[in-house]
Amino acid sequence: MDLPRCAEFRGTRLKATLQDLSAVGLSVSDLGASAQMHEPDPAKRAKHMDEARRFIDLAHELHAPYVRVFPNQFLPGEDKRVTFARISEGLHELGEYARSSGVVVIVESHGEFRRAEDLVPILEGARSKNVAFLWDAHHTCVEGERPADTFAKLGRYTRHTHLKDSVPIPGESKEDRHYVLTGTGDIPVKETVQVLAANGYKGYYCFEWEKRWHPDIDGPEVAFPHYASTMRQYLKEAGVSA
Repeated sequence: MDLPRCAEFRGTRLKATLQDLSAVGLSVSDLGASAQMHEPDPAKRAKHMDEARRFIDLAHELHAPYVRVFPNQFLPGEDKRVTFARISEGLHELGEYARSSGVVVIVESHGEFRRAEDLVPILEGARSKNVAFLWDAHHTCVEGERPADTFAKLGRYTRHTHLKDSVPIPGESKEDRHYVLTGTGDIPVKETVQVLAANGYKGYYCFEWEKRWHPDIDGPEVAFPHYASTMRQYLKEAGVSA
């Protein structure tokens, strides 16, 4: 999971990895760090920031345009404005670090930051052209936001997307859902694509399939081809060539 520490992305092995990717015509859309910007403890925060910087360095080597970080939680008893400011400060610091490498730090709608009203303040407060938004549309839709409403507030920051579909699990909370093949659940994936396409979005429509954490869902050999086929149709109907 910690890619900068993997042998394939270090030292002389990195050059061979780049050659392997090039040989099969693959580009790396982004790297997903797990750094959490809400962390108040100085020692823990330093580790999160170090992880993010290592991912930024690797993204530069891999010619990947983005590195994902998490917002990620509100602290009991802490004023939201204090949390917003801490997250924005971390994003600003990483954005400035990434500026010379051409990498953009993208903060994901994730954890307890799933509503536009909580994401706009941290992006505005980051004050960096090298900080943007990764729209995990599944999370915002589960929170009850329609795609058009989310995009109206966050569209100017949106550079990357995570898309997946799901259905509720009877008796569980709204966040606990079962992931299903694209277009077979109740998440408005098609509507999200239409909103993005209508507004000139040029980034990746990234499929996120979390079998590592949800072993009961379909295997990637089923889910990935299904997603590709379904998305080609969605994009065609939205007037986007795939």
